[in-house]
Amino acid sequence: MTGHDQPKRPVTVLRNPHLSIEGIQLTSRHDRTREAHTQAASLPEAPVLHLYGCGLGDLQLALLQRPGLTRLYVHILNGALFRLVLQLLDQQDWLTDPRVELLYAGDLPEIQLPFFALPAELVLADDYNAKIRDRLISETHLSFNNRLFSADTPDIAARLVAIEPWVRADRDVAELFDLHPGREVFVIATGPSLEQHYPALRAVAGQPERPLLICVDTAYQPLLKQGIRVDLVVSIDQRISTRHLPGLGSEGVVLVYMPLADPLVVEGWQGPRYVGYSSSPVFQALRQRLPRAQLHAGGSVIHPAVDLAVKMGGRRITLFGADFAFPQNRTHAGWQDGELGPQADVARHWVLDGHGQRVKTQLNFRSYLCELERYIASRPEVAFFNTSRSGAMILGTTFHGDFVQ
Repeated sequence: MTGHDQPKRPVTVLRNPHLSIEGIQLTSRHDRTREAHTQAASLPEAPVLHLYGCGLGDLQLALLQRPGLTRLYVHILNGALFRLVLQLLDQQDWLTDPRVELLYAGDLPEIQLPFFALPAELVLADDYNAKIRDRLISETHLSFNNRLFSADTPDIAARLVAIEPWVRADRDVAELFDLHPGREVFVIATGPSLEQHYPALRAVAGQPERPLLICVDTAYQPLLKQGIRVDLVVSIDQRISTRHLPGLGSEGVVLVYMPLADPLVVEGWQGPRYVGYSSSPVFQALRQRLPRAQLHAGGSVIHPAVDLAVKMGGRRITLFGADFAFPQNRTHAGWQDGELGPQADVARHWVLDGHGQRVKTQLNFRSYLCELERYIASRPEVAFFNTSRSGAMILGTTFHGDFVQ
């Protein structure tokens, strides 16, 4: 078995035995067997199970005790680490079981269910398996991340009540669907790489025959300051205020929003307004009273913006500023570091950029990237292009020859 990365971290073999790499324990140092049985108990009694990470073999042995298990797929998250374990400890008990199939996690484009992911190896995953690691973490954190988005949460409930008159009055986003069949669409986000494209976007925006320009809410002001007027702006976040989306000068620009939008933003907007929902349960009651079309949601405004581009008829969609990372140690284009979220200096996670190098990011950005990649994979009829190698590599896109930097 050949690893894709060599373990360069300090390695400590502890008694009993245990393994620690740079302070990261692969297993419990107190009772490995009990820990493995606790982990196994979280998995259903299914004939096929998936284990991400190899550990020291304890969880594999616990799962193989199940008489109804016919196949156990063990997905390696760090090849060099697995090779090290093989050198230090005998793993034949589970490796020779005919029900076990061993493979690299990164060899498959998507995670497999039901699964258990060993926490230590999510931290130690190598570059080759990073995309699957990100999907595993995103899936594991899903219910935790959604805990704040409940219609019973006081601030959410108050916002839904305040916005309802506007939802009732404004037009259904479905009216925009299929208006531009086959038209090229630029979807503009606020990653730092956007600043590289201001001159090109300014030139494109002034052309009579040009792609449709859709931007996310936080990109609207930076683009305006550069003299770039878009056709549509998409907003979903209750924290977006008139500071981000001022009404002055918005004539002729379409606002597409979801019902967590600030009523002051909606009231002040001078261009046409359209409203839609996501599939989130937070909108269930309002959706029943006031039916509107849905846009795809994956945690970030980039998801409904891209989905809108597709549903309007776009078949060539080019992404600008979709970095999902902090290239050059910056968070956003057109805003000070930390104005729209955590500062770049506190980032402790990474993704691979378009050069195959690690670039700093945060966990929620990695989840947003996973969801966009899944969406792109579900739309094979659409060609997606990226314009920067400095941000995260986006599976399913190709680099646009006229804009890539």
